[in-house]
Amino acid sequence: MRGSGPRGAGRRRPPGGGGDPSSTPASLAGCYSAPRRAPLWTCLLLCAALRTLLASPSNEVNLLDSRTVMGDLGWIAFPKNGWEEIGEVDENYAPIHTYQVCKVMEQNQNNWLLTSWISNEGASRIFIELKFTLRDCNSLPGGLGTCKETFNMYYFESDDENGRNIKENQYIKIDTIAADESFTELDLGDRVMKLNTEVRDVGPLSKKGFYLAFQDVGACIALVSVRVYYKKCPSVVRHLAVFPDTITGADSSQLLEVSGSCVNHSVTDEPPKMHCSAEGEWLVPIGKCMCKAGYEEKNGTCQAPSPVTNVKKGKIAKNSISLSWQEPDRPNGIILEYEIKYFEKDQETSYTIIKSKETTITAEGLKPASVYVFQIRARTAAGYGVFSRRFEFETIPVFAASSDQSQIPIIAVSVTVGVILLAVVIGFLLSGRRCGYSKAKQDPEEEKMHFHNGHIKLPGVRTYIDPHTYEDPNQAVHEFAKEIEASCITIERVIGAGEFGEVCSGRLKLPGKRELPVAIKTLKVGYTEKQRRDFLGEASIMGQFDHPNIIHLEGVVTKSKPVMIVTEYMENGSLDTFLKKNDGQFTVIQLVGMLRGIAAGMKYLSDMGYVHRDLAARNILINSNLVCKVSDFGLSRVLEDDPEAAYTTRGGKIPIRWTAPEAIAFRKFTSASDVWSYGIVMWEVVSYGERPYWEMTNQDVIKAVEEGYRLPSPMDCPAALYQLMLDCWQKDRNSRPKFDEIVSMLDKLIRNPSSLKTLVNASSRVSTLLAEHGPLGSGAYRSVGEWLEAIKMGRYTEIFMENGYSSMDAVAQVTLE
Repeated sequence: MRGSGPRGAGRRRPPGGGGDPSSTPASLAGCYSAPRRAPLWTCLLLCAALRTLLASPSNEVNLLDSRTVMGDLGWIAFPKNGWEEIGEVDENYAPIHTYQVCKVMEQNQNNWLLTSWISNEGASRIFIELKFTLRDCNSLPGGLGTCKETFNMYYFESDDENGRNIKENQYIKIDTIAADESFTELDLGDRVMKLNTEVRDVGPLSKKGFYLAFQDVGACIALVSVRVYYKKCPSVVRHLAVFPDTITGADSSQLLEVSGSCVNHSVTDEPPKMHCSAEGEWLVPIGKCMCKAGYEEKNGTCQAPSPVTNVKKGKIAKNSISLSWQEPDRPNGIILEYEIKYFEKDQETSYTIIKSKETTITAEGLKPASVYVFQIRARTAAGYGVFSRRFEFETIPVFAASSDQSQIPIIAVSVTVGVILLAVVIGFLLSGRRCGYSKAKQDPEEEKMHFHNGHIKLPGVRTYIDPHTYEDPNQAVHEFAKEIEASCITIERVIGAGEFGEVCSGRLKLPGKRELPVAIKTLKVGYTEKQRRDFLGEASIMGQFDHPNIIHLEGVVTKSKPVMIVTEYMENGSLDTFLKKNDGQFTVIQLVGMLRGIAAGMKYLSDMGYVHRDLAARNILINSNLVCKVSDFGLSRVLEDDPEAAYTTRGGKIPIRWTAPEAIAFRKFTSASDVWSYGIVMWEVVSYGERPYWEMTNQDVIKAVEEGYRLPSPMDCPAALYQLMLDCWQKDRNSRPKFDEIVSMLDKLIRNPSSLKTLVNASSRVSTLLAEHGPLGSGAYRSVGEWLEAIKMGRYTEIFMENGYSSMDAVAQVTLE
């Protein structure tokens, strides 16, 4: 249970001026009419307060609001001459329930006001908002030594709606309520009333409902309104998943994991989840839903494009059927290809699929005199549409000859042709095997795949394809990236500069789709062909990825100038800059949520067989929802002008501070070396963008890491996170965790926030900073002061000196104790 604590309980005031409140005029011209006559200060209070009562936020659910109850509240005052209900009406003549007590002239006051039974509706933590006014004891007649400027609030849990009449000592005290602002007789004259608002919370609750009680022990109070509510995370649709209304937990630091349901016509590989915070906010999104093939995301839902409807038969032979059709009325974008599915009638489990970029097709190799069923669907950038209805066509039968002898020449010719074709096919396959398979050489108008009982007969696994393996780089970019018309792009402002040109923000409006904010990289005028190839190479890589934690490529502009790469827009920019600007502004859970998103993106890349090689906070982008996305897939070109890079003896540039030892020494880049880099990113995030290894030179970093030095824990770092960093920095790359293990561990921490409360011991952190690892010895730093400055602890130099640590040798002897 939380509260601000008692303020002013039992305070004595020196004698002062002011009249007896019981003798103030009973009415005030200009105040709202009332069923019963009220003291002047109560009437003034209501006149001032009615305009300040605001509607509840959307994440709060009222259990009781005395301002909205039309009839009798059913509250009980004890004794009866204590708290008194003052009936007033607002501008719309709706009743307002106000309770006041002002027995300051009498000794030993103990006035109780008990509410009716309040159902908690399943909430385990409730809030009570009080709006009240209180008279300053200084403004009352002299000698009132018993005057108070506080009152008490209690509660009693009960499953029984008739359990209010219990003893006072059975109620549990919530808090002593004091006024931030009190009023005097001058305020009455000036009609300036000071309304106080105080909120307290109670939990955990274990029964169906409760009663509230307000105790006055000698104050002059008017209780204007009482609102009791609980908080919830309101129903929301995020990433095509519906998350229901969720009541917050009982603990103020508790996060509830909530599973989302994919909207209609959408599916997911990773179940969508979010976490409901104690304040009614959705945090840490995990996973997402994606529209099914043929459906397009629009306004949080999936709508399918119209199917192919007008299918006509063309030439039909005994072994083939030709078809043609018209483009769908609503294709949801430019149609990239059609997929034609066909099978022999009543043999649906064994079917064939042909892909074509034209609106005509000929299905060959069919049986004579057989009925075949055809279905066609279109594919756009949004995916596949739904299949058309079934169309049935029959092949021509074989007409029998007059004698068996007449069949011999036909059979002979058929066999001869078959042998020749077989020889050609075998020769082609052998030739292909000698020359090697090159995807760049294939650009078929049609592709055919055969399926049997749901299994493709030509299996293939989707993995990352290096664009540099293509003989024509232009083919790679057009295979993996969608071409966008320049007229669909509006450039609004320049937000940065890249190696090849300016980086801008703007808008993208594609036909049939809503306008999107986008980031636009442009290729500067006067580029060489190599620069163009390198520039578009990143798009060829990015276009192969589809994950909520990987920056999304919208498309490229290559057919007009300037050449552009268009991606989704991330409002908060690069993660390192964002963290520096917001130092210390996030909860540990929010930081872990950012790290979880980065790890999920890297797991996806690792599963695809892609090694990033330049994973760092500067290459992570973050949006307005604090979702982090891995970006910058052009290592070879980016590092050329990267100040963080350094030449190695084997040639090329490497971001030393983020790179694993084996990658520095032997250029051995793997997913395990990306895990090392991820550990550095963790350190950057928890330290809010601090520079790894501070002012050490790249050569000092290489030497230090090789000799066993590891970055110390950032300030206020949970021990579990720092241990994960150290695991990522294992010298043996086989001992480092995999990205799926990292994601799993972070999920566990998010589900159990209490595991993040244990911080790295301060003395342990200092010992990690010490010179026992070699690179911090006298060879690297000339003095203790220089070392402390390097690790951003220069303010402690005098303390070290005063305690006898005047040399690096002395510092190196410091133990954990």
